[in-house]
Order: sequence, then C-alpha cells, then structure tokens
Amino acid sequence: MITFTPLSGAAKSSQISPLAYLLQVDDVRILLDCGSPDWAPEPPHKPKSEDGSESLYHWEPYCQSLREVSPTIDLVLLSHGDLSHAGLYPYAYSRWNLKAPTYTTLPVQAMGRIAVSEDVEGIREEEDVGDEVERKTGMEDDTLVRESSRSLTPKIDVPKGKYVATLTEVQDAFDSINTLRYSQPTHLQGKCQGLTITPFNAGHTLGGTIWKIRSPSSGTILYAVNINHMRERHLDGTVLMRQAAGGVFEPLARPDLLITDAERASVTSSRRKDRDAALIDTITATLSSRSSLLLPCDSGARVMELLVLLDQHWNYSRLRYPICFLSRTGREMLTFVRSMMEWLGGTVSKEDVGEEGTGNRQNNKRRRDDDGEDEALGALALRFKHLEFFPDPQALLQTYSSKDPKLILAVPASLSHGPSRNLFSDFAAVPDNVVLLTSRSEEGTLGRDLFNKWNDSQRPDDKWDRGKIGSNVMMDGAITLRMNHKVPLQGAELEAYQQKERAAREKEAAHQAAFVRNQRMLEADEDDSDSDSDSDAEDEDEVRQALEEDLMDTEMEGVSNPLEIGKRKKVDKGADGVDWGMDGDEGPTKQLLSFDIYLKGNVSKATSFFKSTGGQTQRFRMFPYVEKKRRVDEYGETIDVGMWLRKGKILEEDAESDEAKDIRKRAQAEEDAKKAIREPPSKFVSSEIEVQMACRLLFVDMEGLNDGRAVKTIVPQVNPRKMIIVHAPPSAAEALIESCGNIRAMTRDIFTPAVGESVQIGQQTNSFSISISDELLASLKMSRFEDNEVGYVTGRVVAHANSTIPVLEPVSSSAINVDHADRAEISKRRILGSRPTVTLPHSTMIGELKLTALKSRLATIGVQAELIGEGVLICGAGAKYNTVSETLEESVAVRKTAKGKVELEGNVSDVYYKVRREIYNLHALVAA
Repeated sequence: MITFTPLSGAAKSSQISPLAYLLQVDDVRILLDCGSPDWAPEPPHKPKSEDGSESLYHWEPYCQSLREVSPTIDLVLLSHGDLSHAGLYPYAYSRWNLKAPTYTTLPVQAMGRIAVSEDVEGIREEEDVGDEVERKTGMEDDTLVRESSRSLTPKIDVPKGKYVATLTEVQDAFDSINTLRYSQPTHLQGKCQGLTITPFNAGHTLGGTIWKIRSPSSGTILYAVNINHMRERHLDGTVLMRQAAGGVFEPLARPDLLITDAERASVTSSRRKDRDAALIDTITATLSSRSSLLLPCDSGARVMELLVLLDQHWNYSRLRYPICFLSRTGREMLTFVRSMMEWLGGTVSKEDVGEEGTGNRQNNKRRRDDDGEDEALGALALRFKHLEFFPDPQALLQTYSSKDPKLILAVPASLSHGPSRNLFSDFAAVPDNVVLLTSRSEEGTLGRDLFNKWNDSQRPDDKWDRGKIGSNVMMDGAITLRMNHKVPLQGAELEAYQQKERAAREKEAAHQAAFVRNQRMLEADEDDSDSDSDSDAEDEDEVRQALEEDLMDTEMEGVSNPLEIGKRKKVDKGADGVDWGMDGDEGPTKQLLSFDIYLKGNVSKATSFFKSTGGQTQRFRMFPYVEKKRRVDEYGETIDVGMWLRKGKILEEDAESDEAKDIRKRAQAEEDAKKAIREPPSKFVSSEIEVQMACRLLFVDMEGLNDGRAVKTIVPQVNPRKMIIVHAPPSAAEALIESCGNIRAMTRDIFTPAVGESVQIGQQTNSFSISISDELLASLKMSRFEDNEVGYVTGRVVAHANSTIPVLEPVSSSAINVDHADRAEISKRRILGSRPTVTLPHSTMIGELKLTALKSRLATIGVQAELIGEGVLICGAGAKYNTVSETLEESVAVRKTAKGKVELEGNVSDVYYKVRREIYNLHALVAA
C-alpha cells in the first residue's frame, strides 16, 4: 500500500514552497526532497500574535513535522540542487538525525552544496540565527559553538525558529550523499530491499531528476516535479518527452502512480525568442545610455543559462561593459560545471560558448596556456572572459565606480539578504537604472513584492501569464527596507567584552591549576604508598638490565668483574637518565659524551684511534645504517604500508563506541577552533532605511519550467493509473484536473492532498515464501509473456517438520472425502438422465495491450489498421478506405478503456477473428 503525505508544498495551498513529501511504500518511508523556505521575509509578512509580539513563521509547522519524521526515514531522494528542493537537508542531517541513505545525481549534489553554502553564509554574516545545542534521545550529541555569543548589546528583533546550518554541517551532509548516473537502476538493500530507484533527466536545472521507484508489491511510482521539455542553451529537455519517438519515453509511460506539480498549469509562457530579445534589448539599451542593471539571480541552478546567453551576446556585439557576478561561491560553481561537461546539453560546446569564435584557434590556445588551472581540470568551454567575480559589494566598488555602466548579477534572487539586497538599497534610488527580474521568488520576499508591483502595472493582456513579455515600468514612491549588519565592537562595548574575556580566562586558568594540583597530590599519595614495597624490586631490575645490556661489552674489553661495572653504570647515570660514557681509569681522563642516538655499552675511551689501552680491542661510536629494501608481496606487488595503516585506522574508528567518537569529535573541534583565525569581537545590528524608488523595473521569465499547455499535454500522454498533484495554487490544480477530466482515457483517480493530509492508494499486501513440489511443477502448463512464464496452479499447502518453508503439493482425488449420505442426497436431487454438474475451467489473460504493438502485428499479416485517437484502433477495410458505411462488415474497432479493459467491436468476419487472435497472442493465456 502507498501512503503519501505532503510536509510542505502541497496543492491548493497559499504557501507552495519549499518541497518535501513523505512517501510510504509498504513499510519503507521515503522522503522526496527536503527544501528550505526563505529565512528572511519582509516585515509585512511576519506574523504577529495577539499581544503584538512575533509569532510562529509559516515554516514552523513544516520544520516541526520534518523534525518528527526524520529519525524514521529509510530513504531520501533529492530531485534538484536548489534551496526549494535541498536547502534544509544539511540541518536535518546534522541535528534532526536524518541519517537515511540519500541518493541524487552528481550535479545536484554539487549545485546543492553551493546553493546552501551561499545561503547559510550570507545569513550568518548578517544576523544571529540563534544556534542551540539540541539533545534528543537516540540522536548524536553535537556540541555547536554559537558564532554570535560575543554580542553584548541586546538583540534587536531577532526572530526565533531559523534553522540555518553551519558550513561544516553543509559539507558533511552533502559528502554523505550517494550519486547516480541517469538511467542507472539501483537495487536497494537493508530495509529498502526490493525497491529499485532510477533517475532520469528532468531538465530545468543541471542534473535535475525524475525519480522512478519500482516496488514489487505497489508497482511503479514516478516523481516528476519542476520539469522542462524545452531545450535550452546549457541543458537538454526532459527525457520524459521524446520528440523523435513522438511521445512519452517508454520506460516512464503508464506508471501506477504519478506525483507531479501543477504550479504553472494556468500559465501561458511567451516564446523563447521573444524572451531572449527582450532581455538583450533591455541590457543593451541601458548600458548604451551609461546606466547600470541589477539582475538578481541564484547561485547556480539557473544562472548558467543567463551566463551563456550574456556571453554569446557580448561576443557577437563586441561589448566592453563588465559583467559582475556577486557571489561567494561563483568561482567554485563555475569550476564544478566545467568538470561536468557530460551533463550539459543544448548549444553548449567547446567551440561556441566561452570562446571568441569557432575559427580563432590560436587565441583559444593562448588563453588556455595562460589559464593553467582550468586546463588542469580539462575545461575547454565556459570561459566567460567578460565575467568578473566579486565576493561582496565593497569589492565591487573598489574596482568600479558606482557611475560606471555595468551589468551586475547578484545573489540571492529573492533580494531577502546578501549582496542583492545591499545593492538594491543604493541602486533603486538612481534614475534610469534597471532592476531586471528573471524569477518570481518566494511569497513574502522583496523579490515577490517587486514582481507583484510590476505585474499589477501591466495591461490585462500583457500580464506575465498571458504569453506576452510586457514593458518596463518606472518605480516611484518610497519603500522601507530592514538591513542587517555585523559590525565590530568599539569603545565601551569592546572594553567590557575584553574584561569579560579576561575574567573568563582567569577563571578557567584557576580551575585548571586546581585540577592539576589535585592530580599531583593524588599521584604523590600513590607514589608514597608504593615506594617502600617496590624500591628493592626496581633496584634489582635496573641492575639486571644493565648487566644484560653490557654482557657482550665486558667480555670484549676483558673486565673480570661484571657486577662492579653494572654498579658503576648505575651510579654514573645522570639525573636525566642519559648514560654519560666514563673512562675505565676513573681519572682526570674522564670524558662526558652525549649523542643524539643511543648506543649500548661503555664505548668512549680516552685513547688514540690507532692505539688501544691494555691491548684490548677498541669499539667506537658509529651512526647506524639501515638498508632500505623494497618490500613486495609474493606476486611482485609493492606493499603500501600507508594504505594498511589507514585501513586499520578506519576499522578502529568503526569499532569504537559512540561515546569515544563524541570525545574525539569534540577534541577535533577544539583543535580546529584554536587553529582558526579568530575574528574580532562583533555584534549584529539591525536598521530600517527608506529608499526613494526612481529606477525602472522589468520582469522576463527565465525560470525554465513547463507552462500550462505543456503540462496538459504531457500528463495525458504519460497516462498514469493514479495521480497526485502537488506544488500548485488552487487555480492551477483545478485547471489541470479539469483538463484531465475532458480526456476519456485519462484516469479519474486524481488526488490533491493538503499539508499533513495522508492519501492511501492501493491495499495492504502480504507476501509469503512457498515451495512447489516436483510433482506439481511437472504438471504445470506455462505460458510465455514477454520475458516471463506464468501458469495457473491449484494445490494444497503442506508444512513438513524438516523444513521451515511450506510446500505446495497437488490435490489428489483421494483427498476429497464426501460422506455417503451426502452422495445419496445429491443423487436424489439429480434429474433422471442428466449428467453431474462439472465446473468449467476458467482462463486468465495476463498482460497489457498496446495499440501500437497490435497495429504492427496486424500489418505483418496484411490487415490494415489506423489509430483515430481516444484509444481506438480501426482495423480492416474501414481503415483503408475511411468509409465506414460501405465497408462496415469488414471493419473492427479495438478500444481501450480507462480501467485497462479491451473492447473488440465489429461484425463476425475474417478480420474479426484475425484481430482477436492477435490480441490473444499479445497476452499470456493461463488456463485453470
């Protein structure tokens, strides 16, 4: 049985972002996407309680639900690498025990890491997110250091409940993700054993995925959200629609359940050529008038399409204006994309993108020689020579004056925080500047407010969802923005902070000194108690060890009393335990020698190199020499000792307990904190500024999503047996349901669950293991269907004492016991001369009829057939002459209903029997 519960992003909901859904297939709980909302909504959209204080934000129910279900999740599937699909995954992984195996494609992992890192770093640089140490039963205890603990002034209107991870948590979470290739089926193990997941290209973003989940008990589930069938400059369209095949991709057709979004089901998109022309014309006209443009964008999901378009236009028009990209992770994003060229599509190639042209090979070679780093990565394309990266607005102002014309791409696209918001506060007050929006952003953000202002000022026929571009509008009036900053402490605040730090250090030092003093006292007590009993044994051990070490030396030097030498060595040993070699005469010739290496025996003699004292053989100190031999195994393979040491370390880490792991993690965290560069003490401040709007505003849809016409065409062609609509406003969901209702072959089982509402599909099934006896297996009549053989069996289940698996055995005639009285009663009721009632064998047809396959088979036997739509195939003379009235007797209609039934309609004729026979041949006929 399938149970589907939206945690966020449901249909018919006012808040449709982010996306997160709980799918339960039998006993396996799957989390589909784990997106995050925008953590910085505008003040008008912040909820207020009755007493005027801040209440829960709209994301609180979603975050609490995700926190409750995270420990019970068995599998996580991520479809796109943006914030609305993967933004909350690092926080849930690190603090809510979302440790289930996670799968996605390599670009989604890389782009998701970049997007979340950019978001959390931007938020933490501006406000205190209120980190807390969360302790929960069954969860790992993670000690989290609050970055904003140095702030001494009261927090100014800090909202609660912002679940923002740290950069370390983001890296650890995305490192744990398993990556797959497109069309790579993966058979899961453990609790998910039996499930098979396969990713397919969804378009829209680099590595965007349609997930196909195959369950042996529940059938095929297709999760397809935010898809795009149109080919773009850097991506191919979704694999769901194959233009060459003229329909849906065969492995994705006719699923048992389709989960899809309908956000743009009521939208009519403008043509791509018109959108590109409007974008380029606006940019060119603004820069030519010595003004600048601000283009808010994301950090990687859709910005590549804009960069490719702008680079092509800059090269074609030979523009000299700079393209400034304000992002902390911009260079890293472009490096990742260059290393994943096999995932790109569209018009991106090594010749026409990022280079001056296809024929300028020497310039390209010279540029590759100058850029050794990219050449080492093997990146020959996407070299945007007009693109410049800046980490913050201050770096941009140091390079270019505010009066210089330029195109600025700044993150994030919602203008809720970060460089785009800081630039907008100064940018919007300059006349003739243009703010160019390419996405609508999330509800409640500054980007959505600006979009609403632009859309409301357009004529009814020029709205964004009417297939028109619209025109730019002049902004007027004032807007109040709340700006957050992190500033260093100064004056009295800095002195108070330093005094507090000194007091804390002194207290810690005193505590440490007291601990060391107590430890020494304990050790001294132990030494006093053990000294009397162990002193004699220690002396004897030292003498014995000295005698054993110098036994050979004394024999060589002719010493007659070894015990005397051992005592002398013990007395001559210094306080530091180093053996200072002493002359055997104990006179003024005594020499104290010390070496970095330790050599056994008293080998220092005050004699010449060529002479010996007393005729004894002399041995001098020499540095040891160790011959390094190449160690190989029996097969000639070099033994890598370091590999075995690393393997042993990994095995030790796996074997150690959770408590030991926690201690080691804390020690590592403390060591990293000591090595890290300490930031100056700072605090977070918040201020409200009033901006007098004087710029122009234009919206051009560059989101790269299907519009309503595409959605209403693709979904009926997929033709699912059941469908769930998510991520859609009420009007869009109703529009898609109405469109599907007008198609007779389309399913009527369409669900639109609300947030927290569970939908159950199918029935609970139980599977059992059973063994078929050899006698019954020999009597079976098998019918072949595709790659399988099926048969009908009747038997009796028998449990043997020597086997845990029951055996299915044939039913013999002697097993049917009927009382004689019952037989007499039956004979009395039987009419004279009649035969006993015998149940006729019934047959079962297994398989699914495809009208295209039936048409091909009929063509091979000479029967004409044509599809006339609505799931009807006309066979015979009617298909050939298209005149039903004259050739009605020779025509047969084959029709498929929505429930999978096949209806054969026509007069009795040769064509009728031929068509019926071919229909039977396309199925497996199993007789009882």
